Amino acid sequence: MVGRDAIMHGVNDVAVMGAAPLFALDYVAAAQVDPADLAALVSGMSAACREEGVALLGGETAQMPGIYTETGLDVVACVIGVAERGGLCDGSNIRAGDAVIGLASNGLHTNGYTLVREVMRRCGWTLPAVFPDLGGTLADALLRPHRSYRRALQALAGAGWLRGAAHITGGGLPGNLVRILPPARRVRIDTAAWPVPPIFNVLARGGRIAREEMFATFNMGVGVAAVVPPDRAGLAVDICRANGAEGWIIGEIVAGERGVDVL
Repeated sequence: MVGRDAIMHGVNDVAVMGAAPLFALDYVAAAQVDPADLAALVSGMSAACREEGVALLGGETAQMPGIYTETGLDVVACVIGVAERGGLCDGSNIRAGDAVIGLASNGLHTNGYTLVREVMRRCGWTLPAVFPDLGGTLADALLRPHRSYRRALQALAGAGWLRGAAHITGGGLPGNLVRILPPARRVRIDTAAWPVPPIFNVLARGGRIAREEMFATFNMGVGVAAVVPPDRAGLAVDICRANGAEGWIIGEIVAGERGVDVL
């Protein structure tokens, strides 16, 4: 799963720019590389690349005792994509009145695990622990695969409706959406517009984490936020659903100081 997630993360980073992913390189390092672990990682990366039409060209495997801890692996994937210069989606065409649609995440994806580990330590939770709210174990909820939004984003770009998009990773909605805004544009996000997955409520209650910190750390159920013309917002959500990504209209662009209001 980890190898797959590393590729999907990179694919989404490319896709929000209106680009098509072409190839990937990987890096795996540990104090002592276990051949079985390495095979599982590369197998996951290869499967993800096949799903996304990406060539896994190669990479680097490093064994460095004394540098890394005795357990664990350092896993990195770099995905390279291509786009016509005029087709790059950098947010410069975002206008006041535009709609923001959110595409559903599958859980934490690949961010927020440092805080999760701290909550687990404080609460004495273990990965096999069963939580009724989660409908299964904590491990199952934390390790749900990182979704790909490539097809949905390419469909929006192909329709000419994608004015900007942000992959919601570390920093959450406020930390990622602000980076695509042109000057004098602000985002208002209505957090009542989508259902927050149960894992986030479990973490917030258990760790006594403030709402502001939750939204600044986790994706809170929105894996990608895309900006589209207001008169195309409903159709844009339908197109995303038809391309495998559940979505909702979650906000709007307004005139004002560059920033994000999470309401």
